[in-house]
Amino acid sequence: MVTLGDASAVWSDRWGWAELLAGGDALGDGRESLALGEGWPRRWTTHWRFEGGPVVCPIRDLATMPIQGAQPVRRFSWRTSQSHRPGLQFMVSTGRHHGFESHAEQQVLLALDFAGDVIEMFSQPFRLAFDMVGGLGEHIPDFLAMTRHGPWLIDVRPGGRIKAEDRVRFAATAEVALSCGWRYAVAADWRSHVQTTLDTLSSQRRSLSDPLGLQTALLTVVRKRPVPLGALVEQTEVPAIARAQALHLIWTRQMGIDLAAPLNDQSLVRPGRGGGR
Repeated sequence: MVTLGDASAVWSDRWGWAELLAGGDALGDGRESLALGEGWPRRWTTHWRFEGGPVVCPIRDLATMPIQGAQPVRRFSWRTSQSHRPGLQFMVSTGRHHGFESHAEQQVLLALDFAGDVIEMFSQPFRLAFDMVGGLGEHIPDFLAMTRHGPWLIDVRPGGRIKAEDRVRFAATAEVALSCGWRYAVAADWRSHVQTTLDTLSSQRRSLSDPLGLQTALLTVVRKRPVPLGALVEQTEVPAIARAQALHLIWTRQMGIDLAAPLNDQSLVRPGRGGGR
């Protein structure tokens, strides 16, 4: 069983979405292939789609560009022969569905939703045109997440599938984010157990009615002392319903668990530090 002082613990009520990613260098030496001479923010451009038509914005003006209403620059397609799996993911944070092109991208949307600070979400937000040493390059980042702590520009690629040309594109996107004061991340791999646990918690991510007052009962118990999940729900009048309420309280960070360990009845549940959403 994990203890509260365990330095390897990943407490769900404290960690942001990017901290759930496994460490790794997705950029490598990609920056060496970029042409970042004087005036590059003027030469590099982003290409957007809006209802009124396309918009081209140089990097130097990107931080102040109004992007509300931006549409994906690359359409999501579904056909029987394709190797990837696109779809739509509902996010409680925005109250809408958002497009993804693979299961890996869907997991990023789930983690962002769990973090609870997303204000607006853009899939395939723009096409970046940039200069490389000896040529030109293009790249479409996977997501632009507007959060209460600032924008996140995100690419998604499993670590084992990152090629040399990907590192150049990621390095270019990282330079764009840096110039705008945005944060950038490549979602390559996740810490152990994070994905399966978030999948389980997400089953109770929507608001739940609580006519029996089970949420109050659960919070009262864990505020006295941390309790294993199985023992926690057994202390209520209806353990089966209390389990669903407990998962909801963990999703909303009113209670916390260690995401680095498998979620089971032995998972230690503690009072949340992030508050409800």
